[in-house]
Amino acid sequence: MGEKPAAMTDAEASTTARERERGTRGAGAKGAGTASRTRSVAFVGLTIALMSVSAWVSVPLGPVPFTLQTFVMVFALLALAPKECLAAIAGYLILGGVGLPLFSSMRGGLGVLAGPTGGFLWGFLVGAALALALRHAFSSLADRGGFAQVAADLAACVAFVVVSYACGCFQYMLVAGVDLPAAFAVAVAPFLIPDAVKLVAAVVCAHAVKRALPRR
Repeated sequence: MGEKPAAMTDAEASTTARERERGTRGAGAKGAGTASRTRSVAFVGLTIALMSVSAWVSVPLGPVPFTLQTFVMVFALLALAPKECLAAIAGYLILGGVGLPLFSSMRGGLGVLAGPTGGFLWGFLVGAALALALRHAFSSLADRGGFAQVAADLAACVAFVVVSYACGCFQYMLVAGVDLPAAFAVAVAPFLIPDAVKLVAAVVCAHAVKRALPRR
């Protein structure tokens, strides 16, 4: 008779210990989740800033200026999580669209997005969505690492650039009132080699950064 309260006390102590352990784990998981969200927001904000700076460093090459945006966009595609990358590009377009001077030559506003070169800007978002879908489709190939991973990333990034070219060329034709050969000659052809160099450089840099940083 006298041992039962002790047995109940032991059971209660065991239950309390388990509840305390679950509470500690829950608090730890919540803290880790908060830290992860904070880090993601920081990455998105930093990427938007880099996109803006890369647009400000521009060299006029006719109607379409030469910038470093392709490098930053491709780097973001490979270095950030998919949601972070899309959020950064969308945030950049929204902030620039409402008037902040984030686009090339420190311009901003809907007029830039609707202008002759605006298709290249919103084309970044369309191209990123396709490139990220391709990276997901190539994930089994990329998991092999080495050359296979680099080849898969290059294919996705080439698709990104091609889509942004297509969107930019399409809008340039509509706004400038020119045909496809003329639009291609002015808005695409001068950038093929420079963008190819920037694309390869971005892929190399992104892989170097991912190797240096711990997996997230």
